[in-house]
Amino acid sequence: MWETNEGKRLKADAARKQNWKRWGPYLAERQWGTVREDYSPDGSCWQYFSHDHSRSRAYRWGEDGLLGFTDRECRLCFALSLWNEKDGILKERLFGLTGPEGNHGEDVKELYYYLASTPTHSFAKARYRYPHSAFPYDQLVKENTNRGRLDPEFELSDTGVFNENRFFDVDATYAKAGPNDTVVEVTVINRGPESAKLHVLPTLWFRNTWSWGRKGKEGYTTKPLIIQESKHSFSTEHESLERFHLAIDPDSVPNCESLFTENQTNVARLFGAAMESPFVKDSFHDYVIHNRKDVVNPELRGTKAAFHTVLELAPGASHKIRLRLYSHKETPTHLFGGDAQRVIDQGERDYSDFYKAIEPPAASPEERHVYRQAYAGLLWSKQFYYYSVREWLEGDPTQPNPNRVTKRNAEWETLYNRDIISMPDKWEYPWYAAWDLAFHTISLSKVDPDFAKQQLILMLREWYMHPNGQMPAYEFAFSDVNPPVHAWACWRVYKITGKPGERDRDFLARTFQKLLINFTWWVNRKDVDGKNLFSGGFLGLDNIGVFDRGQPLPTGGHLEQADGTAWMAFFCGTMLSMALELAKYDPSYEDLASKFFEHFISITDAMNNFGGTGLWDEEDGFYYDQIRSGDKTIPLRLRSLVGIIPLLAVEVLDDAIIDKLPGFTKRMSWFLHQRDDLARHISYMAHRSEEGKLQSLLAIPSEPRLRRMMKYICDENEFLSPYGIRSLSRKYADEPYVFKAEGQSYTVGYVPGESTTAMFGGNSNWRGPIWFPINYLFVEALERYHHFYGPHYKIEFPTGSGQMKTLQEISVDISLRMTKIFLPQADGSRPCHAGDTRYRDDPAWKDLVLFHEYFHGDTGAGLGASHQTGWTALVTRCLERTKWR
Repeated sequence: MWETNEGKRLKADAARKQNWKRWGPYLAERQWGTVREDYSPDGSCWQYFSHDHSRSRAYRWGEDGLLGFTDRECRLCFALSLWNEKDGILKERLFGLTGPEGNHGEDVKELYYYLASTPTHSFAKARYRYPHSAFPYDQLVKENTNRGRLDPEFELSDTGVFNENRFFDVDATYAKAGPNDTVVEVTVINRGPESAKLHVLPTLWFRNTWSWGRKGKEGYTTKPLIIQESKHSFSTEHESLERFHLAIDPDSVPNCESLFTENQTNVARLFGAAMESPFVKDSFHDYVIHNRKDVVNPELRGTKAAFHTVLELAPGASHKIRLRLYSHKETPTHLFGGDAQRVIDQGERDYSDFYKAIEPPAASPEERHVYRQAYAGLLWSKQFYYYSVREWLEGDPTQPNPNRVTKRNAEWETLYNRDIISMPDKWEYPWYAAWDLAFHTISLSKVDPDFAKQQLILMLREWYMHPNGQMPAYEFAFSDVNPPVHAWACWRVYKITGKPGERDRDFLARTFQKLLINFTWWVNRKDVDGKNLFSGGFLGLDNIGVFDRGQPLPTGGHLEQADGTAWMAFFCGTMLSMALELAKYDPSYEDLASKFFEHFISITDAMNNFGGTGLWDEEDGFYYDQIRSGDKTIPLRLRSLVGIIPLLAVEVLDDAIIDKLPGFTKRMSWFLHQRDDLARHISYMAHRSEEGKLQSLLAIPSEPRLRRMMKYICDENEFLSPYGIRSLSRKYADEPYVFKAEGQSYTVGYVPGESTTAMFGGNSNWRGPIWFPINYLFVEALERYHHFYGPHYKIEFPTGSGQMKTLQEISVDISLRMTKIFLPQADGSRPCHAGDTRYRDDPAWKDLVLFHEYFHGDTGAGLGASHQTGWTALVTRCLERTKWR
């Protein structure tokens, strides 16, 4: 990898010698409807800043665009605008439904695909699919609004606009000749049976940093400028960015005109106020669609500019438009012609060489295709994210006072975010989620170790982490509680990105120190009675429980969570492993290793034994949540991922390492001797491995309990799906779980697809589908159990089949089931496409793969956010397990 051209770029960038990542696909797919842009009194972000407003109102905290590129501070932005001569609006950004409009929550209603990207974005490619006919905005809103939660979502393809392939494919390809010199190739293909026209407007603009009255502060500048440099080029002026030029190849455009306006709000259209100038954000819309010549600046200057060209394409015909965005410091000798083509060709070769160097050697061509597509989505999902809570709460000097009734995130005034961050989904979730990001870094660590580490460090920095030690969850509620997986991600990235003896101990020590603070926050805030039984709200699993676990219980009392408690044991075990690693080089960490060893045992004891049996149900052989009110406990005997998460907290300790740490060994021995009441019950045990090494196991379930739990997990009528592990047992399809309290009945049934309940927003579902993050953690846990128990320890898999497999073999089998979601079956269809035969039969569709948020528990169909490649990119790690087939 490091010997490829892209590997050398990564090295130079990590060493801060060349800023190869200065430019990338860092534009959001949606800035409207976000918390940052919401200045409403009641916090109704969707209604306050709608899609209709987005074309006319300047954004305060970011920008969005179609297949765009921007610098890492989102100062100068480039994206495409399109018009098919049928639409009522200029297509400048992706459309989707707000939370109230969608019958299953917010949802993008477009077709677009991330096709390729290197980690430095030296080569990147994406595709937008634009109908020939008028875009059915109203139909999509009306139909989905009228549908209920038991109905499927009404998608863009359901409207018929793509019938007979009556659409344009618009591909944007970016290839860098240098860190600040990018060739852009826009390829338009008419896939339909008739000739069709398309207006194409490659657009350059500055994010508005000058209208808010905060001059002199970081990120706020005087008004910049874009001017016409020649008939086919623009030039920029900006106080914190050197002069850049955007040129268009005159040989690639049949006709071309330059348009200029300002990135300023159209207050007349939105608020009926008088305007100082007719040159506003939506001027190109009025110029192109309504032929209004007075709305663009005849002096050919402004903060937003576009080249406007009109293409007429015969059926099947294509056309390429070439542009070049470059710094005056890196002015190329030749802008276009053979030089531009060489840049694109070299970029594509570098992209291919890089992935050839890291792809699983045993992977099939289809598996390699999925591997590259997954990484394309992950790398395209980086985004400039800007949010200063204090400034947002205050409002701006030149703007009306926010006068908010609900001061969302008011307790997070220290939070100041202004960075490139890996997003879950740049349309549906164009904001970071701490636990999502942890999973992103596992895949990122393979292609860009430095970026993966920096992302993990970022969430622990003092301007992200709360002074009390809590990590920010997500912008709707930074104080919500995500599962504590950050330590695991730091530990895994540390191990993935280096060989033993060559690993980045500075990174490990740096993150460990901050994680200590976060661990203390959990212990102080989420162990209600001080009994080592934890509860942490919904813990990212949305509607998995009988109740909304983030709200007061209808029964009174509080919830002792099997997953909340197990997550803390998992946190403890990981911190123990980190401390032991650091103690090899610094004995002062031995005391911390002892602390986490003892705390792990205490949590495990509470999990298994508090009040008699803890959260374990001996009759069922499974872990359950329970309600505690005074001395009374009520188990919620619902088999879900909540009871599987205890399996994740497992660590294998090599006694050869422990023996070199006398302080830790002495303390551990003393503790086990003095607290034999705990040692009798926990799964601390030792034996010799196949290699003759003495090893110790720390785990929540004992071996008999592990075997009982695996019977459910490996049962195809319970958790085991053809595509991974379901989030809820299939048993409840015919026999829903019913809990009665205070005269009310609460029912949970197996729902393998989209959510049928509005609990926690209703836009995701943990009552049956397959989710990659927990599946991946489970696969890794099985590998650790196998490392201890060895090849002679076998489980019936699937349950009832009579076939016995090792835990390693089961982990590989589950990994391969997960990869099947995206791979062609015998008939050529991919389960993720939910039976859409075009992806099977039509050459224009068949190689396009989407990586959804979660997947149908029985069919593998993609559900939820359609581009959540962030944690679904873990499929790359699953594909790497093909070597064990």
